[in-house]
Amino acid sequence: MDDAHENGDAMVVDAALAVDHSSNNGTPTYIPTENGMEDVKMESTADASEPGSVQPKVEEDSEEDEGEEDKCPACKPARRRSVRSGKLKESWVACEGCQTWYHWDCVGQGGDLATIDKWYCSQCMAKNSNLSITFKPPARKSSRKRNQPNYAAMDSHGHNGADPSTSSSSLNGGAALKNKWIQIANHKPIAPDKFKRMKGEDVNLEWLKHDEDAFKEPIVVEEPEGLGMEMPGWKNGKKFGVEDVTELVGGDTPVEVIDTITQSACPGWTLSRWTEYYKTPASERDKIRNVISLEVSGTPLGNQIAPPRLVKQIDWVEQVWPANKRGKGQYPKVQLYCLMSVAECWTDMHIDFAGSSVFYHVLKGSKVFYFIRPTKSNLDAYEKWSGSELQEGTWLGDMVNEVVKVELKEGNTMFIPTGWIHAVYTPADSLVFGGNFLHSYNIATQLRVRQIEINTKVPKKFRFPFFQKLCWYIAEKYNRDLKAKEEFPPRVLEGLRSLADFLVSEARLLEGRGNGNENLRREAKEHVPGDKVKDAPALAREFRWRVRLLLDGESGDEFPKAKNADRSRNGTPSYAKNTKRRRVARSGSTPEEEEHGEGTMAKRSKRDGMFKNFEPKTWDMVRTSDTNAGHGTVHTIDGVKPPKEWELGERHNEEGTLEKEEFEVVRLRRLDEGGYEREKVIRIRETWRPSSN
Repeated sequence: MDDAHENGDAMVVDAALAVDHSSNNGTPTYIPTENGMEDVKMESTADASEPGSVQPKVEEDSEEDEGEEDKCPACKPARRRSVRSGKLKESWVACEGCQTWYHWDCVGQGGDLATIDKWYCSQCMAKNSNLSITFKPPARKSSRKRNQPNYAAMDSHGHNGADPSTSSSSLNGGAALKNKWIQIANHKPIAPDKFKRMKGEDVNLEWLKHDEDAFKEPIVVEEPEGLGMEMPGWKNGKKFGVEDVTELVGGDTPVEVIDTITQSACPGWTLSRWTEYYKTPASERDKIRNVISLEVSGTPLGNQIAPPRLVKQIDWVEQVWPANKRGKGQYPKVQLYCLMSVAECWTDMHIDFAGSSVFYHVLKGSKVFYFIRPTKSNLDAYEKWSGSELQEGTWLGDMVNEVVKVELKEGNTMFIPTGWIHAVYTPADSLVFGGNFLHSYNIATQLRVRQIEINTKVPKKFRFPFFQKLCWYIAEKYNRDLKAKEEFPPRVLEGLRSLADFLVSEARLLEGRGNGNENLRREAKEHVPGDKVKDAPALAREFRWRVRLLLDGESGDEFPKAKNADRSRNGTPSYAKNTKRRRVARSGSTPEEEEHGEGTMAKRSKRDGMFKNFEPKTWDMVRTSDTNAGHGTVHTIDGVKPPKEWELGERHNEEGTLEKEEFEVVRLRRLDEGGYEREKVIRIRETWRPSSN
């Protein structure tokens, strides 16, 4: 039995023995009252084993008086029967404000009393909005094995990273949730929701291709018309509910149910049992539970759902995964999820696996999101926080620059972009349909989040399934597209650069050029789709060569140039950060070699075997000429300031001379299958020099 204490902690007492006064036998017995512990009386008892010991003893009262004293202001009907039968062990907690005592099982709603620091009753908190229940700080780190986050319990199907809590002190799953993270969020600075509200017909591929800011922030579509989306019940006008989910998927279907207080799975649940629980009135539910991992693709329910048109157009799985390889366990089955949450569910800050984007339609109920932008500094803070002791007692919003709150109502659809950190609160019983998808408009962040998962040791079970294999499929597709001279938005091309670098790092593992770990080499080999990719290292290097050729006008070699090294310091994923980098000399080639495409890079490729398994094709003829009748300098202008985008130092206001040189490079070669290929590149070089020089 715990002692009552009030030295900075909540006044707590385990009063299991107070039920039976006749069996004290000198044992300390506590009867809490509204005035604290004043009813406890002390008297000496003779104990041969402890001479002179002083034990508290309670004066005997009538059974009627005992029944009155065992009640608290929040007592529930028939709770004393549970106490008398021994099914319920009584624990008491005192309000720090009014000093009124309550049964913890009457007010705690399943929370762990041992984690409470200071507790306030609902009446005191209603009178003073500044009051909030506080929790004890996490224990000091020990050498004992820590409990790993329960990633299965993350809201919204397969999110990686931060588990809302690995212990009851950090988990806020049920009605007791309001005791911690919700209250914390309500008392923290929250930025106003300025995210776009768009019409369904405007969320299209043209918008994504031509608007540089498209899908870089969450967007909300308040009415689904125009999205090209289908949801259950829309065609026949029928109101769709959880019982319909059970009917279409099957009542005997096993379902993973999460106890949101303990963040542990509840074994033995089926959809039929879940439906009974969900339909139970909130006041009668024994615990707050959640279903967040029911993927329904390929079921009669899944056949009634169609993701938004834009999602289907950019989803990598839809684009490249072979239709004949979509059986059970053969492909990333993450496209259609059914989320069934009861009121008061909470999910702590997390990122969807591999930074995947999400479409999220609220068919019934409401949701509240707390968003953090995936900047480099915020992702670094998230990585530090995720899976560490900070996660158990620290509001991630205190470690970043801004948290934005977004409220969704029934009928709203939201699109969450790549890598956005978010927490989710459920104010009312809800039914949501959504799905995850990878795409080409922010590949670098997808790879960055995947690396965070590796660094924070997220179990493979809770990462994006078949991620590497999907990357090989998408690279094979884009390599063909680049050969065919197809055009892509700049955002996509920059993303392809990151993808190519990642796959070259995978190729090095395949060749045994990584860290020598045979398991990593074997794993990398297993992720290569042999049906499409016959020579993975060759594909990776050809793909990177074509991307660099298009972006930089040159193929690059095994090691990035100096400017790419600068780019790595500004956020290149760590899979490329450990690569040794060397400057590649741009001189040392004869005019004859340059004319035939045999420059320094090509020579090094042949000499050192840098392009292992892939040798770039050379040009038969290369001609360079000035575009202005032989004059290299097209424009020379005196007395001008450097362009604004050139402002690199304090002297940007000084006037000087701007020289502009423009010339044309034409390359020509014969094709193996007959015919010719010509490439024309117009290059402009500008030089600004201060007048003092």
